Amino acid sequence: MLRLTSTFKSTSQARNIRRTISTVPNAYFDRPRRSYLYVPASSDRMLNKSLQTDADTIIYDLEDSVAPASKSTARSGLVDFLQSSSHLPPRDRVAVRVNDFTTENFAFDIEALKTIHKHVSTIVIPKVEDLGPFESIAGHSWNVVASIESAASMWNIGNIASWNKRNVGSSVSLVALLFAAEDYCATASIQRSRSRLELLYPRSQMVTAAKAFGLHAIDMVNVNYQDEEYMRDECEDGRRLGFDGKQAIHPSQVALINKIYAPSEQAILRAAKIVHHMRRFHEFGSGAFGLTLEGDSKGRKEMIDAPMLKQAEQILKMAEVAGLKIPDLDH
Repeated sequence: MLRLTSTFKSTSQARNIRRTISTVPNAYFDRPRRSYLYVPASSDRMLNKSLQTDADTIIYDLEDSVAPASKSTARSGLVDFLQSSSHLPPRDRVAVRVNDFTTENFAFDIEALKTIHKHVSTIVIPKVEDLGPFESIAGHSWNVVASIESAASMWNIGNIASWNKRNVGSSVSLVALLFAAEDYCATASIQRSRSRLELLYPRSQMVTAAKAFGLHAIDMVNVNYQDEEYMRDECEDGRRLGFDGKQAIHPSQVALINKIYAPSEQAILRAAKIVHHMRRFHEFGSGAFGLTLEGDSKGRKEMIDAPMLKQAEQILKMAEVAGLKIPDLDH
């Protein structure tokens, strides 16, 4: 049986705590954004296979997975595919990674995307180091994911992440920051290891910048796509650091990403208990209570207050958009 201990019984304290509880923006949880699967636009087989994926976001790639000599063919092929295919994913699940802003292919890619705008909601822009790419596509309505790939990108990340705040009313809406680990390592002379310790700072810095400006944070690709144990470890690590989702380079990675980047049944139950009992204690003028630790044979408790309530509310919103069952403790 759940045992509770009330503290902070002052009514004025309770009112102050209620005022500090901020509602998580609905737009942040409009749909799941856990898995981001890259699909080479130059492969007819992979394009057709993408119609069966469970990835939350499909990124049709015109950049790294396409050979330099095949850029034009891949671009026209992608346009034909999206214009002619039946049973396409919903528009808000479809993104395209264009070529680097400094190349001539960038302008060609953007012009091509304008012809398929009704099928594509999001542009993934690689190698973003300043605001030039965003400014160049202003005038047409796009959601943008900025790929952080270099030491220069990381150094300027606050300026990049604050685009929406400083460009209110722009047709370009920055929705996420994405960490491209291998490119970043190349520019920063970092030696990769399975521990990922050398990437703790840039990954944490990117999450902080994203959350400071209401953006999604998308973690790096795991190139060892046949090593499920390592993939699981990396997903759990990213989730702990605050990432909202993870990139995938193979369809086999999607299911595991979707599972780990959604709240567990145990986490949902705990969150539901916190929200349920905090509502009850607020009614009695209390702003905090002691919740007995699950499975603790000694009956030890953890203190639940306003910050813990915000975390619980966020977990329940994540569970809701992922279609997971939320226990009703009010009945």
